[in-house]
Amino acid sequence: MMRCTVTACSLALLLLALVPVVESDEDYSEDEDEMILSLILQDDTQPEAENRPSAQFYRCTKDAWRMPGQYIVVMRSGTHVNQVERTVRRLRAKAAKRGYLIEILQMYSGAFPGFLVKMSSDVLHMAVKLPHVKYIEEDSSIFAQSLPWNLQRILQNKHDEAGKYSPPNTSVQASHREIEDRVMVTDFNSVPEEDGVRVHRQASQCDSHGTHIAGVLSGRDSGVARGASVNSVRVLNCQGKGTVSGALAGLEYIQSSLNAQPISPVILLLPFTGGFSRTLNAVCRRMVEAGAVLIAAAGNYNDDACLYSPASEPEVITVAAVNLADQPLTIGTTGTNVGRCVDVFAPGDDIISASSDCPTCFTTKSGTSQAAAHVAGIAAVLLNLNPNSSSAEILQLLRYHSFKHVMNTASLPILHQFSTVNMVVALPDPNSTVTGEDLLCRSVWSERSAATALSSSVSRCRQDEEMLSCSSFSSDGMRAGERVEENDGMKECVAINGNGGQGVYAVARCCTGLKVQCQLFESPERGADAECPPDHQVTGCSYLSSSGDAADFEGPLHSEHRACSARKSGTSNAFCCHTTSLECQVKEHNDTQASCEDSWTLTDCQGLSRGSLTYGAFAFGNSCMVRSSRGELGAVAITTCCRNRLP
Repeated sequence: MMRCTVTACSLALLLLALVPVVESDEDYSEDEDEMILSLILQDDTQPEAENRPSAQFYRCTKDAWRMPGQYIVVMRSGTHVNQVERTVRRLRAKAAKRGYLIEILQMYSGAFPGFLVKMSSDVLHMAVKLPHVKYIEEDSSIFAQSLPWNLQRILQNKHDEAGKYSPPNTSVQASHREIEDRVMVTDFNSVPEEDGVRVHRQASQCDSHGTHIAGVLSGRDSGVARGASVNSVRVLNCQGKGTVSGALAGLEYIQSSLNAQPISPVILLLPFTGGFSRTLNAVCRRMVEAGAVLIAAAGNYNDDACLYSPASEPEVITVAAVNLADQPLTIGTTGTNVGRCVDVFAPGDDIISASSDCPTCFTTKSGTSQAAAHVAGIAAVLLNLNPNSSSAEILQLLRYHSFKHVMNTASLPILHQFSTVNMVVALPDPNSTVTGEDLLCRSVWSERSAATALSSSVSRCRQDEEMLSCSSFSSDGMRAGERVEENDGMKECVAINGNGGQGVYAVARCCTGLKVQCQLFESPERGADAECPPDHQVTGCSYLSSSGDAADFEGPLHSEHRACSARKSGTSNAFCCHTTSLECQVKEHNDTQASCEDSWTLTDCQGLSRGSLTYGAFAFGNSCMVRSSRGELGAVAITTCCRNRLP
């Protein structure tokens, strides 16, 4: 059986190999002193680059988590190591000329070209002017996300897996009976000092979070994928606190280990959360591009998950938590993060797993870290069954096998009620024949647009998904419709707010498992239908009204030439796929809710007005729901259902 490797980041990173990537800044040599002096003298004879555009500077939106004086300098893509080193020397020279000292804490080369520097904020204006600098991000804190029904909830049948899991986390008590002989604690350690001057580093406290997470992953009795081995890379201290820069160093360590000893497939668990970080998100995105599956905790702040990293990165599978009643987890005054950046929910309340108090102890913990660990275990089961599946395909399979529409979303903030996915993960049914090669689709919501006329919102698919339709939704029905644009080779679903509207959502239908190439065709002019060429199927339509009112949309045409209507003076887009291995059917129903038949997948969901204001239509699972001002009497659903042709 293919063995799966999972790497998780939390209090410690759980990883695979032992390839330390640490570059320290020792005392300067005499040669380096002379070089710096030369650069200072050179700097005196050259004018300042006043006209050089400054690089962007970013800092955490959570003031309490900021770390002023410590900065991640990100160089432009393609910058060579010698150019990074020269930038460091030049920065040191410029700072010294003005009476400041800087300290290089970390050099980055695997995950991205750059370095971590400790310096006065007064030096920032010089740093952003240096050549090759793309942007500078102030370092900030990250935190573990922990606050016996769980296995009973997700199990459909017993699953034992022999995969490997590597989570970034705190340390792990490898001698615990649940995970004994299954955990390799690497020698990587990048953690900040604990707060306070008298912190007693008791082993059981330092190992608490990591041991519990490892038990949820692969424990003999409490694990989801029992028998899997765990590799630990530590990025959080004994208080469950770390830094973005430390997490970056841990991810670079993991990438270097994989480069030295390639293993596929790989799952990386990230059971920590920090404020929004462009750098952390970008590094996670690159690891997915390299073939890893990254799974992150949504966060325990009763907030929008899109405001945190790595949960906000679209290529990461972000996991929120539910309680025993399958409702969003609340813990006192806080609870699970929600919103459009959440991909799935999983059990996260009073989860029983290994305790670091003793080798045979158990304890309960709650939070999105525990929920993410459940999903990492299920993902490993899926990867053992589908070893060649991409991260996007694993997400589609997670959602396909999940329990759907079990949460009462009315308890969520109004802003997130429509965009928060209503799915709780489950292990795959052993009798299921669905694989990563089947046509599977999901809906991706944008944030709500501004309330001004013609303001827009944008939704995008993952890099390994194909957009097969684009629609819009507004809670007041005041929407102009949607259009499809292309940006850097990727389709974007753009929804337009109507006159007097309070904001609109864009909803892209994103799919995997297609065996054909698909294209987008536009109306040649206003009022003209968008048509698919011969031997193509229409998988979805979008429509933009010139009057600012999309309620008059008629949906796909029922004709052999397969087109999308542009009624009156509007314009439309047709998503067209070749018929060689795909077949589709468009149906107009007599109700506001409709589903595709077994073996067919919903690729488009539209609403047809029956004399009322339509708010829009959206897919949930494999079903289509239309909302209108007159309820069930005001509109009907139009579904486009497709499937791969049988060989």
